[in-house]
Amino acid sequence: MSYFNRRGIFLQKLGPTVVDPDEVLVSMQFALKESGWDQQNEAPTEALLDSTTIIASSYDGGQSFSIANINKDVDDDRDIDEDDKAKLLALAKAYASITSP
Repeated sequence: MSYFNRRGIFLQKLGPTVVDPDEVLVSMQFALKESGWDQQNEAPTEALLDSTTIIASSYDGGQSFSIANINKDVDDDRDIDEDDKAKLLALAKAYASITSP
């Protein structure tokens, strides 16, 4: 996130693991950043607001993903539906395919 854009997505790829070399998890955290000022310490502050984390899981090495439940309207059309799920699955698959982020 930058000074000019308060919205952000933090992505983290987990796996594969020794137990299951085909397991890949992608954690997607959506948040808004609020900048402020701490008068007591005279220092800038930043806080994450409206943070939501969604985990996409793959058990075929990242070729396909699934998401258990979706509680975030990511395309801002005022409903949580299959379009939101499709966008999240595409984001997870694209991020998992990056070898050197």
